[in-house]
Amino acid sequence: MSNRYEIRFSGAGGQGLITAGIILAEAASIVEDQYAVQSQSYGPEARGGASKSEVIISDAPIDYPKATLVDACLALTQEAADKYADTIKPGGLLLLDTDFVKKPPAGDFKIYRFPIINTAKNDIGRAIVANVVALGAMVALTGIVKRESGEKAVLRRVPEAFVELNKKAFNTGFEQVKALLD
Repeated sequence: MSNRYEIRFSGAGGQGLITAGIILAEAASIVEDQYAVQSQSYGPEARGGASKSEVIISDAPIDYPKATLVDACLALTQEAADKYADTIKPGGLLLLDTDFVKKPPAGDFKIYRFPIINTAKNDIGRAIVANVVALGAMVALTGIVKRESGEKAVLRRVPEAFVELNKKAFNTGFEQVKALLD
């Protein structure tokens, strides 16, 4: 039997969470030579509607490419938390943006809270890298890929002028969540 791990990034359209899912899948498949698939879903709105990106990572070929019960979920908005937390496995993980999810959903999972968007805006200086902060946070929370693999996958996708910004964003998210876990 293979080890199959399912992760969901959820929030509002335009927050870059689909890109975060793609980067995680690349970290697993290209950098670490695991099997990975990524899928996405979003509402009809171009921006602002609920969206999700799901990544399945396995040590064996993946026979069904859709997430069923996720091991870990990130929710950047209240709508996303309300809509997507219901399919977290018992004992799973839920990471919420402290500032935008005021009412955590109930369930048999462990909840972690971290101000992802405000960290991007205030600590990094650019709200646009909130998805990279979130990716670093999820890598730290789940341990599904190595920190170095996640960072390498991020840096493969950004223009040279934004390498340091994205490196700082990824590592800040990683370090902040590692501190929560300690």
